[in-house]
Amino acid sequence: MASTRNDETTRLDEAARAGWLYYVAGNTQDQIAAKLGISRQAAQRLVSLSVSAGLVRVRIDHPISACLERAELLKQRFGLRHCEVVPTDPTSASTTLGVAEACAAEMERHLRRDEPIVIALGTGRTLRAAVEHLPPMSCEQHRIVSLTGNIAPDGSASVYNVIYSMADQVKAPHYPMPLPVVVSTAEERQLLHQQKVVVRTLRLADEATVTFVGVGEISAKAPLVVDGFITPEERDDLVRLGAVGEIVGWVFDTSGTLIDCAFNERVASASIPATSRSDVIAVAMGPAKTPAIRAVATGGLISGLITDEATADRLLTC
Repeated sequence: MASTRNDETTRLDEAARAGWLYYVAGNTQDQIAAKLGISRQAAQRLVSLSVSAGLVRVRIDHPISACLERAELLKQRFGLRHCEVVPTDPTSASTTLGVAEACAAEMERHLRRDEPIVIALGTGRTLRAAVEHLPPMSCEQHRIVSLTGNIAPDGSASVYNVIYSMADQVKAPHYPMPLPVVVSTAEERQLLHQQKVVVRTLRLADEATVTFVGVGEISAKAPLVVDGFITPEERDDLVRLGAVGEIVGWVFDTSGTLIDCAFNERVASASIPATSRSDVIAVAMGPAKTPAIRAVATGGLISGLITDEATADRLLTC
């Protein structure tokens, strides 16, 4: 077992060296092969491994004018303070391509601030992908807090609660929400919110300087349904009430207004921070999510948006 681990480490070392020679030092694959004493094919495989293993992170620094124009139009239409639009790959089936990288860059910008801040996090696949693109950092001056728990009604945990992986990556104090996402009754939520550890976490979430959230749609494939937080029958009830989307469990209608309903009374998440005191940045893309993104932007639940060109075009042509 130790030999296998050593072989893997050596392979990654070689890939990191090849990646540095290619992406940083500007060597060709032939030059890398000569310098490392390997074949050109082996050099090509090592360079590819350096990217697939996450050893090399590629960012495009040149602003793309079409994306900038769409971002500016979205800011004007919805009164956003921050907006970033990334190119769309029309052949990709990924729901996070490009957006996760852009979110990681925005997260990194805040994490590199010297003054201490509180960063609040939602949950979801895109945010998890974004955290995976963060470089290792030491950010002990900041605090990271989760807006929501990750426990489903059956006691299972969602793998898309990102606070632990982010805290490990950036070495920052972190405060998970020690609650289920949705509880059985409004009375149970009130009782849980009175616990001291929960009170402290809710208070910290309310102090967030910047908040990153995913946006979920209310469909048969909605994250709340797929991840087991609500049943298909509960989802159908929400649709009948006019629900179009959710953020950390809170469901809202097409105007971006939280719905006054029994389900929202059972949501144990922290409140979505007010945009008047926190930059609330939604990170989402795709046709299924477009109505929900439009709703939160229209209703002022968010002050920032990171999305892709195709989603931006749909938002601008409504």
